[in-house]
Amino acid sequence: MQVVSARDITERNQSQKALQIKENRRRKQSQTLVQLARSKTFQQGDLNAALREITEAAARTLLVKRVGVWLFNQERSKIECIDLYDVNTKKHSFGNSLSEKNYPAYFQALEEERTIAADDAINDTRTQELSKSYLSVWGITSLLDAPIWLEGRLVGVVCHEHIGEERQWTLEEETFAGSIADFVTLAIEAKERNVVQEALRQSEAQFRAIFERSSIGIGLIDMKAQIVDTNLALCEILGYSREELYGKRFTDYISTQRGDLKLYKQLMSGIHTNLKTTSRVGFQPFKHQKQFVERHRIEMERRCLHQNGRLVWTHISVSVIPANNGEPEFFLAMIEDITERKEIELKLRASQEAAETASRSKSEFLATMSHELRTPLNAIMGLSQLLQQEIVGSLNEKQNEYVNCIYSSGEHLLALINDILDLSKVEADKEELLLSPLPVSDLCNYAIWTVRDRALEKGLQLTCKIDLEEDICIADERRIKQMLLNLLTNAIKFTPAGQVSLVVKKVSQGITFTVSDTGIGIDSNQFQFLFEPFKQLDSRLNRQYEGTGLGLALTRKLARLHGGDVTVTSTLGEGSQFTLFLPNPVDVQTGQDEGDEQDTAATSSPATAQNKIILLVEEEENTAIVLQDYLQTIGYKVKWIDSVNNFLEQVRDLRPNLILLDVQLVGDTNIRDLLNVLKQEPYFPDSQVVMMGFSDLLEEKLSILQAGANDYLLKPIRVVQLESILTRYLSYSGYISGIV
Repeated sequence: MQVVSARDITERNQSQKALQIKENRRRKQSQTLVQLARSKTFQQGDLNAALREITEAAARTLLVKRVGVWLFNQERSKIECIDLYDVNTKKHSFGNSLSEKNYPAYFQALEEERTIAADDAINDTRTQELSKSYLSVWGITSLLDAPIWLEGRLVGVVCHEHIGEERQWTLEEETFAGSIADFVTLAIEAKERNVVQEALRQSEAQFRAIFERSSIGIGLIDMKAQIVDTNLALCEILGYSREELYGKRFTDYISTQRGDLKLYKQLMSGIHTNLKTTSRVGFQPFKHQKQFVERHRIEMERRCLHQNGRLVWTHISVSVIPANNGEPEFFLAMIEDITERKEIELKLRASQEAAETASRSKSEFLATMSHELRTPLNAIMGLSQLLQQEIVGSLNEKQNEYVNCIYSSGEHLLALINDILDLSKVEADKEELLLSPLPVSDLCNYAIWTVRDRALEKGLQLTCKIDLEEDICIADERRIKQMLLNLLTNAIKFTPAGQVSLVVKKVSQGITFTVSDTGIGIDSNQFQFLFEPFKQLDSRLNRQYEGTGLGLALTRKLARLHGGDVTVTSTLGEGSQFTLFLPNPVDVQTGQDEGDEQDTAATSSPATAQNKIILLVEEEENTAIVLQDYLQTIGYKVKWIDSVNNFLEQVRDLRPNLILLDVQLVGDTNIRDLLNVLKQEPYFPDSQVVMMGFSDLLEEKLSILQAGANDYLLKPIRVVQLESILTRYLSYSGYISGIV
């Protein structure tokens, strides 16, 4: 009897077959992942190509109909499909989007789960929100979604979409889906890295192009002062090739100066100070590099040695390039050839020195001219004043006419000299203003009264209107009077008939003095020449109207010295308007011009000149004769000496009440020393010392007064000035002259 044993192995075969299928799927998944890992598409950084390769591989491996890659938009309000592969059509598409506000549960599941394996996607709580709008539309029954993470942040999802009967996703398939999502992450990173690398390549190319084509020499130098790299411009400046300069010491081609080592140490100490500061908070080179370089730079002008032996002037800027750890790694030297500019500077400096020498020569000439011209004017004006006052005898009518003509001619010549000197001082910036609050009405009355006779002689109507709430302006009294007189005199001169007016108004920025006339007017094309010295607009006017053309030029310069200006409007044949503008001052020092005090006739109590002794120390004979004759005529005892050699002996012998001392005679002797010696005399308190000179510079007057003199007389000396001195210091009260 044969016994046959039979056993049912169907289940075992099915189990082995299932294991085989499972193993085949696992092997297929592994092969897919290996192929993706070896793909060169990722290295190229082409995201679209990489995503196409990933979705096709995932669809083949998992046997699903559709695989899509969805990424968040910039606002993270929705996910957008950037690649969707359809197995049936074998085509890729993009463009759909899902908003977070419409599918909150789905988006929350993406944030919280490694994968969303929805076997029944229609009823799964995580995906059922998508049923009507998406799943049912495409016939999707099962979903296997793997979130895409980048640097710890959810950036999208890979969707594996199964169409047909529901499908149960295995653990291996979920793991594979996660790996596919990781490959998408790698593709995104590769693209970003490729973008950065491309930008870096472009930046390096641009930098190299700038480096090579720059007209300024550029050198890269290591911390041992050795040249690492140079551009063409630097090679041309030094006359060497790049190969010849490589490895050489940079300082061998630059002329050094004392203090360069100190500059280098300051640069390096600044760097290390910065490193200590940044090390406390953690150094971030890319964030701080720009500021680091800007804060640590030295600039200097040095001469470089060219290969042919000539010296090239250069402007050198040296800054520091730090390494990633913040430590200094290179010096960057920017070198500009400034030889041409330097040569121009040297020529300009030579020209400036020549101009300054010429200016000094002009000043010396004007000072000499002032002295030489004013010296004979002393005699002309002094003697004519004595004759006018008939001190030495009566004059007939014709003689009076001649004397008046002599004196007025002297006044005219003196005014011309003063204008030239004033203009010279303003142009040389030697004019100083003594600003003070001044009554506008007094200034206008003075100016109108002074020119009144000239206007009456021509039959002109002369008017003045002051439209001010406060009758005060801030200016130098002598100079504003001079400016107003220049404008009024000019208007009267060029107005044959009609009227001349002075109108004063307050404006927002200051005050205006407008002088209007109905005269001959000015062509607008000639305005540019109005304020040029020594120029009249029409040569025919030189014969018809006297003048040098200095008045308007000086007036504008004085106005601008005040911070204001003079402007003009005019119509040819109808008249002109000149407007003097003075701004509101910020800071005003009050004071009073001494020159005007001297020109003002003083009043005093009656006194006598008897027994008053005056010592006159004057080198110029004609001036001394005029002063001596006049002073003796009005009752003073006068002793004249023409040097200071025996000055102190004369003072001791005469014990004068007043000493008139010429500044020029003091010479090398210091005025302060001379007056200090004089003060040692026991009788000195009874003596007054008045200096006489040609300079009307404020600082020189102040210097003389600070040295110990009682007063200062400006030559040529007018009778009214002299009488003012006599009244002030000798209580003189005689017939004070009205001559100005």
